[in-house]
This record gives sequence, C-alpha cells and structure tokens, in this order.
Amino acid sequence: MGKVSNGELQIRDPFVVPVREEGVYYLFGSTDPNIWGKGIGFDYYVGEDLREWEGPYTAFRPEEGFYAENNFWAPEVHLYEGRYYMFATFRRKDNDLLGTAVLVSDSLKGPFVPYSDGPVTPKDWCSLDGTLFVDDEGQPWMVFCREWQQVGDGQVCAVRLTEDLKAASGEPRVLFTASEAPWTTSFQHPRFPGQNNYVTDGTYMYRAENGELLLLWASFINNTYALGVARSVSGTVLGPWVQDEKALFESDGGHAMLFRAFDGRLMLAIHTPNKTPNERPLFLEVEERDGRLRVKEQE
Repeated sequence: MGKVSNGELQIRDPFVVPVREEGVYYLFGSTDPNIWGKGIGFDYYVGEDLREWEGPYTAFRPEEGFYAENNFWAPEVHLYEGRYYMFATFRRKDNDLLGTAVLVSDSLKGPFVPYSDGPVTPKDWCSLDGTLFVDDEGQPWMVFCREWQQVGDGQVCAVRLTEDLKAASGEPRVLFTASEAPWTTSFQHPRFPGQNNYVTDGTYMYRAENGELLLLWASFINNTYALGVARSVSGTVLGPWVQDEKALFESDGGHAMLFRAFDGRLMLAIHTPNKTPNERPLFLEVEERDGRLRVKEQE
C-alpha cells in the first residue's frame, strides 16, 4: 500500500478521526471516482501529518440486495457507546430519493455494515449529509439537510434518534433555510433554468470553548461553493439559530468538520474545489475567540 499526498487524493466531504493512542489520523470521505453515478463504497486513509496518507483501505462495500446503488456520499464516523457508527447518504432504489442511513462497526477500520433499516431520514424527503449530535442530556440527534431540488430553499433539519441510533424518534424539525443567511446567494443550476434556488449541505455541530453551540454548513455565493456558521441562541440543537454575517470560507470549498490536531490546533477539514474529479482535502488551522471562528492565513 503506497502513500498519497493531499494534492493527489480525490475525496469529497473529508471527515477526520484522530486516534492519539496510535498517533494517526483516519480520513474518511466520499471516495468514489464519480460520486454522481453508481456507488462503489467508502474507503479510508491513515496518516500522521495531515499531508501524506496510506491507503486506500476498505471501509464499506454494499452486499447484494443493498437498498441503494447510486450516490454514496459523506460518511462520518462517530464513537458512541463503545462502537463506531457511520452516518452516510445513499440514493434509494425504490423512490430515487437521497437519505442518510446508519452503519456500524466494532472497529474504526471497519468493515462497516448496514445498521438502520434503510435511511432514518423521512422516506418521502430528499435528505442528505446527516451528522450525529449528542446533547447535554445524552440524547442523540441527527442534524441533516433537506435538498433544494425538493424544496427550492434548502433546509437544515434536526430529528431525535432512538438511544441505539437505529431510527428516528419523533418528527424532524426545520432549524433554518439557506436563504436566511446573509452571505448566501441563489444557486443557478442548468437543469432548472430560471429558478432561484438556495442550497444547504454538509452540516457539522461544534460546541465552542465558551459553550456556544455552532453549526457549520455549506451553500453558494455567486455559484461558488462556500462555508458558513450558524449559532444557537438557546445553546441547544433546536435553536433558534442566528447566522453569522459573513462566510467562514468562500473560495470554492466546503462540507466541513472540525477536529483537534495532536499538537492542540483546531483544524478545519473541507474539500476544494467543488468539481469532480478535481476535489482535494484541505486542512486549515482555525482560530477560536469568544465563540467566533476565523481561518488563519496559510503559510
């Protein structure tokens, strides 16, 4: 197994799991060469310096009869109650709609296998990019996006999960829509001429050092992929949510998550540019001050 640098690694929606005991980072993401078509599965990479990676290693491959065959997207891996749970988006065969499902493994190395009974997002919704959030009472939630192609003005939603993460518990709540953010602009898509659509995708929850609850999410500025931040007034997942005035990153990058490097730095993981097959992982140091995030200048 050889090494690959960030500049050579095609990956979307990068998600990093640092394992201090091993001194390595595990990098998951959308790894199919053409994520817009038939799905192959998910791979992961292992590295020590966020610059070079060993891999790919197999994280998930669908067995015969799997409920999806296209669009395998955005795998996130979370340690919960002693097991590793992967939240990933698939396009169902039966209704051609996207939904986020839960897979599981006893090891970070996988293999991950289906755990939920298909997607846990509503069956008649086109939903994607679900992320796990456990609140201060220990209640698990999934925060996810309802796609702009179905609702025009993309939504960020939250739904309670059962304690075992197998299913939704209750109805989803809309937290906000894309157009509520002052930094977003309408998205023009060639398949929908003349329509002013607003995109939401790539949600990630982060509890700031000052206790504020932040939500990272992606959209577009003048048809260029960008990343923004919302913050919960109540400090809980149900908000209400207030949008930061300006985007955190607006140079054709997004679908972010935050993690601590082994040296203590707060790091932002995104993919850029937002065009297949050119997307690459990018890791940027972030400065946090009074709940506000700022991307530090690259050396």
